[in-house]
Parts: sequence; structure tokens; C-alpha cells
Amino acid sequence: MAGKRICLIGAGPSGMSVLYQAEKLRKEGRDVPEIVCYEKQSNWGGLWNYTWRTGLDEYGEPVHSSMYRHLWSNGPKEALELPDYTFEDHYGKPIASFPSREVLFDYLKGRWKKEESLRKCILFNHVVRNVDYNDSTDNFTVVAKNLKEDKLLPPEVYDYVVVASGHFSTPNVPSFPGIETFPGNVLHAHDFRDAEAYRSKRLLMIGSSYSAEDIALQCAKYGASSIVCTWRTKPMGFKWPSTITERALLTRIEGSTCYFNDGSRFEPDVIMFCTGYLISYPFLAENLRLRGRNILFPETLYKNTLWTEGGNKKLFYIGAQDQYYTFSMFDAQALWAVKFILGDIQAPDCEEMRAVLKHWIEKNQSLRDCHDEINFQTEILVDLAKESGYGYDLDCSDMFHEWEHHKHEDILTYRDKSFASKFTGTQSPLHHCTFMKAFDDSVEAYLKNI
Repeated sequence: MAGKRICLIGAGPSGMSVLYQAEKLRKEGRDVPEIVCYEKQSNWGGLWNYTWRTGLDEYGEPVHSSMYRHLWSNGPKEALELPDYTFEDHYGKPIASFPSREVLFDYLKGRWKKEESLRKCILFNHVVRNVDYNDSTDNFTVVAKNLKEDKLLPPEVYDYVVVASGHFSTPNVPSFPGIETFPGNVLHAHDFRDAEAYRSKRLLMIGSSYSAEDIALQCAKYGASSIVCTWRTKPMGFKWPSTITERALLTRIEGSTCYFNDGSRFEPDVIMFCTGYLISYPFLAENLRLRGRNILFPETLYKNTLWTEGGNKKLFYIGAQDQYYTFSMFDAQALWAVKFILGDIQAPDCEEMRAVLKHWIEKNQSLRDCHDEINFQTEILVDLAKESGYGYDLDCSDMFHEWEHHKHEDILTYRDKSFASKFTGTQSPLHHCTFMKAFDDSVEAYLKNI
């Protein structure tokens, strides 16, 4: 594939898996196209880069990261572990099952640093402004900006585009009557940075998914006086501590008083929208742009990866679906995409591809609960891994089912459980203190006494 080029957008876990898998194939003697990776931040890591900034960054760009201090994994690390670089490989010993952000990020960086050439492929502080597909020449024109120099670069031509910029950075913010005159603080979870700021505060969390669940726990852990989570469809239903309650949806706000569908009221100091994120890829041309809700099977992505609405099977999305699996799924998608580009994998004709998409879409629509969802995404991942020749069994559904049971048994203690590595067989040790009493989330503190 001499002379061919791939534009990779984003150097978070998804984009880095593309670079990692491509480099492995290159070392095996494969003729892998040149990859140029554009990353708007100054370092690799994507959402795993913590920043104190909210709103706009130092270059006037929207802040990408939704990461906050003291975040700990809300799923067992054994269900996201990368088989060719285990946590034992990185840390030299088994570690507990629910690491902090710093521990997970350190692990990821360890794998990426194994391949010294990966960083050379990345243009840091470069943001992609526009991507167009050219029908006449069957390629893409990409326009990027060098943020440090405040300079729009000349258009570049690429044969393939891989979008790995994620979809958890553009907040979805609904409105409620009276919120404009609420005298307290109003923000979206995207701008939440430190639970310490809400000590002794009364919080209203709008939403009933992972953000509301985790930020409510964080704020309770760090001393918020009371937290109300308000839901639209159904409550989370966990056995909350006394400081956290759930109520039917917020209907209106009058002054500092919030009124709910069940007739109750609450006077918070802070209203936080935990209402998810918009699927937003504004730098892509209309016929290349993924849209819709955050779901387990985006309806226009064959194998959850290949764009089917334009671009002549040369545009790929990595990590653009809703997620139980994360790092291992991104890795399997990355290998599938690179092997597709190399011609090792073929897509069926349009009619057959539509039939395959229809099968998965209908299956997605029939899911009843989280356990159905886990099995569904596992089936997709196992299929991807098999077709790409990934070489490892990535089915961690048993861990996810057990994890869900632990959460519903006690939301305060599910992170205090232990799982065994699928790839080493080692049972993880328990952390030296419980999650609700662990206030130092540094790598050094996490590894203490292990």
C-alpha cells in the first residue's frame, strides 16, 4: 500500500489502539499505510487527561475532557484489561480490581510506550476543522489547525479516515422552567472537577445514569450534606446512603425551590445536569457524520466500526457506541479497521450489509435490561475479535453480570470486590481500604501494601 495515507483523529485509548495495532502489523512485515494522528490536546490520553479547565481551553477551543479528580473505575479492571499487556505486566504484581484514574492512565501509557514510534505519528495541539470525501478521486481532504501557532494548515489528502475522538465531550443540556433565575450554581457533569467543592452543599442531580450515579457517590463521599437525583424514565434504584435520595422528574424551579412530579420540593445550592452527551462530529461533512443517540449499536456503522452512508467504505469510527466494554473493545475495533484497510477483511455488498445492520438494530431494540445489554455487546465484540483474528477470548460477560449484582446489593461497596484476571488467572487482592474511605487516589497510595 505504498503511498497510501490514513488520517486518524484523536489520541485517546481508541486512537492509540489504532496506532498500536498498526505498528504491530508493520513489525510483522505488513505494508501499513502512513498514519497521521491529529490530537487537539498537548498529550495523549483523550478523556483520561485531567484538566482543571472548563468551558474553553488555552486556545479558545471547547475543553474535551469530562474527567474529574478522584474518579475511580466504576467497572472491574479485569473486564477492560488488554490481553497482551496485563496489569501484572505493567505493575509487576496483581493490584486491586477498581483502580483510580491515575492508576488506569498509567497502565495505558505503559502499553503505548512499548512502541516508541507511536508518539511520532501524533500532531499534538492540532485540531481537525473539516473532512470531506472526494467522489472523483475516492479520497478525503482534511483541513486542520495548529493551535499553538494559531494557523490553519493547507488541506491534506488521505485515502482513509479513522474517527477516534469519542462522544463524551459535548454536553446534552435540557432546560426547565425557572432555571434562568435559580440563584445557585448550575452546571453540566462535563464541567464537574472536584467533589471537595461541594462539601456541606445541597445538590440536585438531573439524570439517572452513570454520571449521576458516580458523581452523587463522590459528593456524598466528600461530605455533601444532601443529594437528590431526579429521574425521567425510572430511578436507579440502588440502596443509597441516607444523604442520597431519588425523586420523579423535576418540573419547575421557583426562586431556589425545585418542584418534582411526585409533588415534593427541594432547595439545592447546586443543580448539576447529568444528562449525557450529544453525538457531535462537526468537523465531518454531512454525509460522513454519525448522528443519533448514544446506543450500543449505532445504526449506520457496520460491525460497530465501518461507516456505511458514504466515503466508499474508507471511513471508520472507533469507540462511538455506548459502552460496557471499553479498552479491549476499542482494541478489537482498531485491529478490525486496520485489517480492513489492508484488505484482510472484506465487507459484503450493500444489500447484504443492510441485512446485517437490520439484524443487529432489531436485536438492540429488543434488549430489556442491563444483563441483555451486556450479552449483546459481548456478542458484537466476540464477532469483531474473531473476524479480525484478535487471538484472545474477550468475553467478560460473567464479570459484568456479577458486577451489576454487586452494585444492586450495595452501591457503597461494589468497588471493594475482587475479580480474577481473565488472562493471568490471578485473583486480584483487596484494596487496603474501602472505596468510601480512600481519599488519596495517587498511584503510590493505590499500590500501598499490595
